[in-house]
Order: sequence, then C-alpha cells, then structure tokens
Amino acid sequence: MADARRALALALFEAAVAAASAAHCVPDHLPPPPAKGRLILFGAGKGGAEMVRVAIRHYLAADPELRSRLGGVAVTRYGYGVDIDPLACREAGHPLPDQAGVNASGEMLALARAATEDDLVLVLLSGGASANLTFPAPGLTLADKQAVSRALLRSGAEINEVNTVRRHLSQIKGGKLAAAAFPASVVTLAISDVPGDAPAAIGSGPTVPDPSTLADALAVVERHKLVLPEAVMVALHDPANETLKPGDPVFANTTYKIIATARDSLAAAARHAADAGYEPIMLGDRVTGEARELGAEHGRMARELAAAGRRVAIISGGECTVTVVGSGKGGPNQEYALGLAVAIEGDRRIVGIAGDTDGTDGGAGLASDPAGAYVDATSATRARAAGRDPAAHLANNDSTAVFDAIGDLVSPGPTRTNVSDFRAVLVDPAA
Repeated sequence: MADARRALALALFEAAVAAASAAHCVPDHLPPPPAKGRLILFGAGKGGAEMVRVAIRHYLAADPELRSRLGGVAVTRYGYGVDIDPLACREAGHPLPDQAGVNASGEMLALARAATEDDLVLVLLSGGASANLTFPAPGLTLADKQAVSRALLRSGAEINEVNTVRRHLSQIKGGKLAAAAFPASVVTLAISDVPGDAPAAIGSGPTVPDPSTLADALAVVERHKLVLPEAVMVALHDPANETLKPGDPVFANTTYKIIATARDSLAAAARHAADAGYEPIMLGDRVTGEARELGAEHGRMARELAAAGRRVAIISGGECTVTVVGSGKGGPNQEYALGLAVAIEGDRRIVGIAGDTDGTDGGAGLASDPAGAYVDATSATRARAAGRDPAAHLANNDSTAVFDAIGDLVSPGPTRTNVSDFRAVLVDPAA
C-alpha cells in the first residue's frame, strides 16, 4: 500500500508537469508566419528553449523553405538547453543572473532593434526568464543586479514583489523588449509561473506594459528592509528607469497569450487523483506563505479529513517563500515537505509530495538539484534515526540533507517548463 501511494503521488506530480509541457501547449497557439518578412524567435526561461524547439519543428514541418527567414535566440537556465538549429541556444544563470545572461539579452535586444515592420517577433516565455533576461539599467553593473537578487531571494518577498524591483532595474524587462522591436509585430506566448498570471510578472513582462512604478519598487525595498548598493538606490530614484505603461504606442502591434498555467496543471493532477478514487480538494493556484508553516497547516488539515473518514487529495499550487536564516540547502518545496512530515508523523493515513514543476527547487542552482520531496508517516522518524533532526534542519534551512538521508528526494531533472510549485497530500482513512 505504501509503495502504491508513493507511486500515485509521483504520478500526480508528473501529470502536472506534462500538462505544462511545450509539446502539449505550444503548437495550437502558434501564429502564422509573416507573409514576406522574417520570423524572429526569442525564447527565455526554463522552458524558453524547449518552446522555441517545438515552434521551429512546427513551422518547418509546414514549410521547410521558411528556414531561410528564421532568426532569433533562446536563453535558458544552465542544464535546460536544447538543440534549436538553425538558431542559437544560450544557457545562463538562475536564480542569480550572470554574464552569460547579460550577453544573451544583449544579443536579443540587438536582433529586436533590427526588426522591421514586415517581421514577426515571436516571444516564448516561461518561468525563469526574469533571471535569464538580464541587461542592467544604465549605471548598474552585473554585480549590482546580483546583489539585488540575493537580497530579494533571502528576504521572503513574494514573486510579484521581486519582479516589481527587477523590472525597474532593466533595459529589457517592463515592456522594453517590445519597444526595441517596434514597429515589428510582436506575439508573446507565455507559460505562467506566477500566482494570478499577471503578464507583467511573467518573466518580468518584457513585451507588455507595466502598471507598477518606481515608487512601488521602492516600497518593496522599504517593506523588506533591503540593504542594496548605492547605485541601485540611485537607479530606483531615476525617472529614466520607469517602465513602459499602458497606452504606449510601442504596444500597438503586440499580442499576448498565456498558454499554460498552474491551474491547468492542478486540474490535470486532480483528474488523475479522481481516477484513482480520491476526492480532489483544490486549494487553488495562489497558495503562498512561509513554506514550513504551510506544510504544517496542510498536515493538520489532512489529519482532520482523515478523522472524518474522507479519502481525498489536497492539491495546491503557488509559490511558497522561505525566509533564509540558516546556511543549509533546500528550497520552498522541500521546506514545505519537511514541515508536513513533522505534522503527519505517525499517521499512516497520509502521504504527500511537493515539487517545483521546473524540476529543481532551490539548492545550489544546478540542474541536478532536486525538485522537492515525498513524505509519509515515517519520514520524520526515519530522519531522526539517520541523525537528522527535522526541527534542527528547519532552523538551518537544510531540508535537502534530511530527505537525501532517507531517500525521499524527488529528482526528475530539468522538465523544461515551469508553472510554479505543486503540492498534493493524499488522505486514505483505510490505510
């Protein structure tokens, strides 16, 4: 029974990922190629290169002669690259931006600026694009941008707050890629990794107007008491760094469509759970909060439902946060899972899984990092037997070490998509 429920939990995660794959969601939304100009493909984010690969195959299958009119570049996280011949695939840093991302973004901006009104610029975005698309505002260095990223990642700020700051420190985010491509037509297809699916937040909105302001970015800095380089604070007070707003004429020839969301992935997992005889309880795709606390909360909920005799699958998405105070390894999914493991210890009616749909969760920023972890009634007990006290590891933000010691890490490798975090808690009163 335990092995069967573990397999089911993993299958739910896999169903969520498959629903957001480029092969599943890109082809039906691709626009027709331009009549006489170039088709310029830009991919960015963890799924950006794979989305470009799928698009190129689609277009060339319909018209091999279009190959001579293809241009563009894709930038993705290290380890997430794919062959997108005849275009170039660049790999860059995530979550911290690096020089490779700056170089690729500069290449993208140069190609956009060379576009004409006969060209179609097709922008394929997924989560991770905010880090991969890195071209600092005037007066800022890469080191400045890295300092901002570190401060934001450690602060516990929610993703929309993080991207509000990022947009105002960039020459490519906040609608500025669309401005560079004007007067070409720009079509953006996006796989959303942010709660609420706001276009300005997905990849920090390189092709859409930004409703947020420099004042909003400064408010994030103040709210989280961020200590940032002086040059960054100067930039956030400089009106020249304001993003492009609704109504700007550069958006006259742009269209934008979200083609996969966390909701789609949660629904796919819910269908799979229902087929297995579990009543889905959907908590939504915008569930946020401190990861360990959310894990504990879902553990308490599961115990109550088990006591009521209900066979259910508690399913949720959305990005949890981790306020980093320790020196360990492990992202929000693993920290959630460890909080859940403590809450359900000894209750064999409950198992759970949490994983980032991109295939990696925090850690060292490597493609080989785990996506999350599986937990059951014995996880916390087995951890202590292995010399890994869950409370001590939570205090040190060191959840990876716990799940590695007991063999419960979920490590699918790069999935080349991203619709935020996935969590499922299975409750079977008869177990």
